[in-house]
Amino acid sequence: MAGLEGIEQPRGHSRVTAARWSPAVEDEQALKALELFGNPTEAEVPLPSRPESAATARRLAQVVVLRQWGLTPKTTEDAVLLVSELVGNAVRHTGARTFGLRMRRRRGWFRIEVRDPSRGLPCLMPVQDMDVSGRGLFLVDKLSDRWGVDLLPRGKTTWFEMRVADR
Repeated sequence: MAGLEGIEQPRGHSRVTAARWSPAVEDEQALKALELFGNPTEAEVPLPSRPESAATARRLAQVVVLRQWGLTPKTTEDAVLLVSELVGNAVRHTGARTFGLRMRRRRGWFRIEVRDPSRGLPCLMPVQDMDVSGRGLFLVDKLSDRWGVDLLPRGKTTWFEMRVADR
């Protein structure tokens, strides 16, 4: 907190806890997003290029990875984080009106794609401990097994893949 660095803050013993996303809890908003926007495993889901669309993309990823594909909460949490990073880049850096979200699963792997109309390539930058921004692709690089960019005639698809154990 500004001006209070180095001063220990009182720890309340109230029963109120901070609201935090938990993949173990059924997320009604995720199911509602699936109904409203469509299933990104069946076709690309177009979303408006606005910051609030990141929440919709996270919810769609959560319901697909955790509920439809039955993967672990940890895998779900990582996938949701990486979706948020790719969407954030599409919203911040492309000037597009919309972007598309697509999710694919095959034996032992899944792939999540974010398509936008810009042909500008994302750049993996070196990250320092104290950096407060610019960590998106660094996280994608560290948490996914593979990632890349496919240039299209009109735009690009930025994607990541994660290896998963099949049951």
